[in-house]
Amino acid sequence: MATALLAAAGWVFSKETVNGMPPFGFIGIRFVLAASLLALFCYKDILRSARSDLIRAAGIGLTLGLSINCWIHGIAVSDTLGEGAFIMSLSMLIVPLLAWLLFKEKPAGIFWLALPVAMTGLLFLSYTPGQPWRLSVNQTWFMAAAILLALYFSLNGRLSRRVKPIVLTTVQLFVTGLVGLLASLLTETWPAQIGADIWGWFLLSTVLATSIRYLLQTTGQKYCSSSNAALIMLLEPVWTVVLSVMVYAETLSAHKLTGSSLILLALILYRAVPALRRRKQPVQAGV
Repeated sequence: MATALLAAAGWVFSKETVNGMPPFGFIGIRFVLAASLLALFCYKDILRSARSDLIRAAGIGLTLGLSINCWIHGIAVSDTLGEGAFIMSLSMLIVPLLAWLLFKEKPAGIFWLALPVAMTGLLFLSYTPGQPWRLSVNQTWFMAAAILLALYFSLNGRLSRRVKPIVLTTVQLFVTGLVGLLASLLTETWPAQIGADIWGWFLLSTVLATSIRYLLQTTGQKYCSSSNAALIMLLEPVWTVVLSVMVYAETLSAHKLTGSSLILLALILYRAVPALRRRKQPVQAGV
């Protein structure tokens, strides 16, 4: 639960940071710093890793870097964080679709029930009364981030069986930071001075929403099943909406509330139904 709350708080921390710091530059510094801290604990493992595995890790990290930078740009141009969080959560349903297209892995039957519910939710979420249906600018960036994040998960799941998690994470966070720094160098102009409050939000984002969040997530996964952990993390967009309402007085119209609810329902269906079925299966006696 604490992990989901910190993940949601990360949206607010990031939004406050980009109010005074270039978005891509923020991601670049944040992730290079995080990777550098991790490297202190695994540099020997990195040196012992096969070069081919490191190159693959960096290549897959590029998709993560593109996703994170699309996400932060969406935050920078958005006045509403809640709907962005729900759109990003769709990556969970895009993963099995990409695995089917790329690796011929058929999705579970419940996926075909959850997908149209989620798509209906997206239609409601992006609908503006009196106008033709279309994704807004910020919604487009969040959707691009969700698709890229799903591609990252699809590719990374296979490589993670061969490379130590801390090595994989360090390399990919570093690549994500490099993508942000390159994008900042090409497209952004830095202000002459950044206020102490912005650096404060930056530290909260880096320490709480990145380092401590992932530490809690990893620790929590040791003490609960993956299905329970996934269901708890579904609370991230819910907490994001709550914090956005409290901090930014965000309002959800009836159609946006309907869309968010349908997306949450689709994710719960996709995660909860298979878990309940596994629990109901009788335990076979040993031979």
